[in-house]
Amino acid sequence: MFEVRVCGNFSAAHNIRGYKGNCENLHGHNYRVEATVVSRTLDRLGMAADFRLMKEKLEEVLSLFDHKYLNEQPQFRQQNTTAEIIAREIFARLRRSLKPLRITRVTVYESESASASYTGAK
Repeated sequence: MFEVRVCGNFSAAHNIRGYKGNCENLHGHNYRVEATVVSRTLDRLGMAADFRLMKEKLEEVLSLFDHKYLNEQPQFRQQNTTAEIIAREIFARLRRSLKPLRITRVTVYESESASASYTGAK
């Protein structure tokens, strides 16, 4: 099995509604996002997935969040903007736009030392 991973970045503000602590206040992050696809096979060029295509699709998704107040975005109005939920949202959007590639993981880093991943596994 081959894994191919690309990374992207976006900056955004948010706050965690109902959290008892600093994260309840409006604040921002320079998020780093990793998206991983898997393949059992390689194409005629020896690639499991095209980095350029993956980066383009990831950037399209991240542009929806870049320099935004995430809590005001339609997909987050009814749920908190935790790294876990952001990862799930990015995963869902990439799953649709990267078909037929099989996305297996999206990891969202709020900082160098804190991240959350969504795998879509049941």
